[in-house]
Amino acid sequence: MIDPVRIKTPHPCPPEVLLSALNILVSQIPEYDRISVGFPGVVRNGRILACVNLGNEFWHGFNLEDALLKQFRKPVKVINDADMQGLGAIKGRGIELMITLGTGIGSGLFEDGRLAPHLEIGHAPFRKGETFEEQLGNQAYLEVGKQRWNRRLQRAIKYWRILTNFDKLYLGGGNAQHINFDPNPEIEIVSNRLGMIGGIWLWEKRRDEERKG
Repeated sequence: MIDPVRIKTPHPCPPEVLLSALNILVSQIPEYDRISVGFPGVVRNGRILACVNLGNEFWHGFNLEDALLKQFRKPVKVINDADMQGLGAIKGRGIELMITLGTGIGSGLFEDGRLAPHLEIGHAPFRKGETFEEQLGNQAYLEVGKQRWNRRLQRAIKYWRILTNFDKLYLGGGNAQHINFDPNPEIEIVSNRLGMIGGIWLWEKRRDEERKG
């Protein structure tokens, strides 16, 4: 596994701008055989149904999988980015919930290693008329500070427990580094590098059985 390469996300970021930025990124990595993409929005069969942070007006209905296949001429799979990180984190036993804490709030839900239909938990109502993302996203962290943000996160975890009855909760994303409370045993803070591991699992036909083996 190579070290990650990065480029600042353009803003605004319609599909043609993102595809151009990906050309710059891909030029910096060794030869590859296939592509796994974790996208910050609702994805179904490679097509983007919603993407709040990059602009729904640009992305709704766009088939990113087909566009990447044409651009790079390699097999491509596209799923939600939190789902992909969850694939790298989960153990394949019971109900497992992946929450990513970054610019927004991402989520992925799994049952016995199988990915459930994607839920945009981050955009669900939370408190004071605001969503989880509005209360816990990066802008909120900058506005309210570390202590208040952590108190909000602890309250959110109680909501997520009621909503999903999770057996295991994984907390990742860039702002997971700011967590300052000791999580319960069923809660684990995980590395963002697991997103790359999830990209590998995405191509494994028998990943559920292998996890349990």
